[in-house]
Amino acid sequence: MKNNNLKLIANTIRGLSMDGVQRANSGHPGLPMGMADVGAVLFSNFLKFNPKNPDWFNRDRYVLSGGHGSMLLYSLLHLYGYDLSLDDLKDFRQWKSKTPGHPELHDTPGVETTTGPLGQGVANAVGMALAEAHMAAKYNKKGNKLIKHYTYAMVGDGDLQEGVSHEACSFAGHNKFGKLIVFYDSNDITIDGETNLSYSENVQKRFKAYNWHVQKINGHDFDEIHKAIKKAKKSKKPSLIICRTIIGFGSPNKQGKSAAHGAPLGVEEITLTKKNLGIPQKDFYVPTEVYKITKKVIEKGQLKEANWNTKSKTYEKENKELYDEFIRAINNELPELDIPYFESGTSLATRSASGKVLDYLAENLSTLVGGSADLSPSNNTYAKSQTSFSKDNKIGQYIHYGVREFGMGAIMNGLALHGGIIPYGGTFFVFSDYMRSAIRMAALMGLRTIYVFTHDSIGLGEDGPTHQPVEHLASLRAIPNLVSFRPMDANETVMGWKVALERKNGPTALILTRQGLPIIDRSKKGITDCTAADRGGYVLTEDKGFDTILIASGSEVEIALKAKDILNQKGKKVRVVSMPSTDLFDEQSDKFRDNVLPLNITKRIAIEAAASMSWYKYVGLHGKVIGLDHFGASAPIETLYEKFGITAEKVVETALSM
Repeated sequence: MKNNNLKLIANTIRGLSMDGVQRANSGHPGLPMGMADVGAVLFSNFLKFNPKNPDWFNRDRYVLSGGHGSMLLYSLLHLYGYDLSLDDLKDFRQWKSKTPGHPELHDTPGVETTTGPLGQGVANAVGMALAEAHMAAKYNKKGNKLIKHYTYAMVGDGDLQEGVSHEACSFAGHNKFGKLIVFYDSNDITIDGETNLSYSENVQKRFKAYNWHVQKINGHDFDEIHKAIKKAKKSKKPSLIICRTIIGFGSPNKQGKSAAHGAPLGVEEITLTKKNLGIPQKDFYVPTEVYKITKKVIEKGQLKEANWNTKSKTYEKENKELYDEFIRAINNELPELDIPYFESGTSLATRSASGKVLDYLAENLSTLVGGSADLSPSNNTYAKSQTSFSKDNKIGQYIHYGVREFGMGAIMNGLALHGGIIPYGGTFFVFSDYMRSAIRMAALMGLRTIYVFTHDSIGLGEDGPTHQPVEHLASLRAIPNLVSFRPMDANETVMGWKVALERKNGPTALILTRQGLPIIDRSKKGITDCTAADRGGYVLTEDKGFDTILIASGSEVEIALKAKDILNQKGKKVRVVSMPSTDLFDEQSDKFRDNVLPLNITKRIAIEAAASMSWYKYVGLHGKVIGLDHFGASAPIETLYEKFGITAEKVVETALSM
């Protein structure tokens, strides 16, 4: 495309971005104005997309990691034919608009991921590139490449200062994701002022050390931008294009200053800027010529999808079974699964039970791709039939993330966003803190990501308080749209995996023990079948005419059962409720929940080796919680439970005192 056309498009983007932020009286005009030239070149000359079908699977992915610059993305989407009107741009940052303050996955066609928390967008892009590499190795045939697309990301100084960008970009370089191209908006400005207040590293050397292909260009020179992208596409390594730009480009008084970053330019400054750039003094002005230019780009994209559809039909004829598997994968369909249950009478840690479930799933669910943050033997996440993903074995279904918990979580989000893959990842439960922001983003976007969190309590013993999670269950339960599931035995663990796989609108955290737990005999009279666990909480066993309810999760259900036996010997009648997931229980009808926890029974005790705050809504004002509202200690498991008063005897004492 001719440079004068690109300049017209770029300046139109600047005008729309200024006007959108000004009308909302809120937002960030600086990034869109600084990166408009790069955006114009990318969308006009390189990005493969069809705006009439934003979900075309073989499209290129474009991630605006610096989500505060959302008017850049919205302007591009509007100009290049997506279902985003000028009225939508005028509605920027308003209630229920298609143009929220930061890009939201389900609000706007063409938005590939929700961004805003800096650093996570580029990590999502790494996950998308990983997904493309894995699926290409899995499905592509000589002469017919079903999967072949690039992932582009736009990052700023703030993105690269965030630690998660280091984790993800190091991982990407190690694995040589050659179809990942990142544009770095290097303008030396953050909210506080110039980046030299806190940031002086050599980014070029940093990324070369990561094993990236690195170029440095003038981000306002169309020829340099074009040549850099062409070079990047030829690289077998991930590429960083350092674009030296001016924040708020074109603004006579605010360009190059932090004042252009996060506030409207003001009516007078916009007038001067439009005059400076040659933009008519009209709000939300788009020249007719721009629509004519971008229409040709749109038509090319439609033709590319049509050609891909033709090739897909040929592929289907030649590789029917593999093609059917591919279609099921991208349509998010599960095959029929019959996960075997465990025989009672033995003891098994729920992390070990999870590992055995994964052995079955890895052989029967081809879309399952897992990994661990360097704790594979402890998390039991590496299934027997899996091979390790690497730059030389991209078909491998097991990912060694290294000690990068946050990076793992954000990369998993990218895998899920790309589609065709169900990602799971493991670490110790206490380290869920490191990845909590990525978990929150998965919940916000409604992604099917699965977390295997082992070593779930003081039950891990001698490793001590640094490794013993206390507040973590309450913390995760506070995240909307996340299901935390802490099973009491191996068979509830099976149910946890079923819940996780069948949930297509949000993530699931499986909270698993290090220590062995008895597998309860479900055939025993009065014991409920474990399949009820998918409702979050259920009556495990009870005495007729009970007046006391014991509620517990995970390893503490065993304590509740022992306490019931002792109370029965004292003539007390008890109901035991297993509650592996308060999140699922809260989703049930009032009738179901009242049946499990009858309103007239106020003598209730909750038992969990964790912070007590989650449980008061279930035990009520007259109930008691036996929990752990302080940090743990280093000692054998039995000693810890005894010293901290989380025992059957303590439950009995509490029940008798009520």
